[in-house]
Amino acid sequence: MEAAIGIIGGSGLYELDGFEPSGERVVRTPFGEPSDALMGGKLGGRQVWFLPRHGRGHRLLPTEINHRANLWALRSLDVRWLICVTAVGSLREEYRPREVVLPDQFFDRMSGREQHTFFGRGIVGHVGFAEPVSTRLRGMLRDCTVAAGLECHNGGTYVNMDGPAFSTRAESQVNRQLGFDVIGMTNLPEAKLAREAEIALATLAMITDYDCWKSEEEPVSAEAIVGHLHANVAAAKRILAAAIPRLPTVPDWPEHRSLDGAIMTPQALWPAATVESLRPLLGRFLATA
Repeated sequence: MEAAIGIIGGSGLYELDGFEPSGERVVRTPFGEPSDALMGGKLGGRQVWFLPRHGRGHRLLPTEINHRANLWALRSLDVRWLICVTAVGSLREEYRPREVVLPDQFFDRMSGREQHTFFGRGIVGHVGFAEPVSTRLRGMLRDCTVAAGLECHNGGTYVNMDGPAFSTRAESQVNRQLGFDVIGMTNLPEAKLAREAEIALATLAMITDYDCWKSEEEPVSAEAIVGHLHANVAAAKRILAAAIPRLPTVPDWPEHRSLDGAIMTPQALWPAATVESLRPLLGRFLATA
């Protein structure tokens, strides 16, 4: 069976030209409820699953998103490639609103830790995360973005804050001084959990604003970014429609074996309940036990 492709973003993204919907799937997970039902269908002959991270109607705060449930649900549906579409603020003059950034690094400024790993409860895992984004998937997105005639910044550091309030000017200036490129509230937990789930991930970061570091401009507000959001959704649809048919059908990239050597606990000591809750992730180890 061919591996599937996942898209996390706004609920309107599944309205892609050529997308043939097959219906919604409500997935129950050991970690609670995902953000919403997943919309499945085919594009270019490939199985695709869409998940709106904030729920349809934008009902969930960034800190209310159940990232573990979202990634578990996607992995249980055999998603092995994941494209995250997310709005970001720019921390650099040359990264302008309505342009695309493909981050290759993250910096964690969040306060919570528990929801950023599947491990614990008797099984200890430490995945490699020095290069948190799939280089090959990011390269494909870069090619499709350029081919669509859109301005693309290939690489950059995404700093993840808690929210839901936007930055103070002091925070925004410090983030610039530290060399970060864009700021958001949601994508780093997705990247960490995707790595543990052996899913190759890359991010389409769509710039909506300059955060609040540019004192000559109005500070970022929800009202001010709406126009940029609509334009960015249209751009994301073009990139996704081009990228999805290009992805391979066999998951044989390095990210698809990221648990090799990462689990510290001997398999004989794995608690049965934890194994059962992590079956979508650990299945290949159980098959050879």
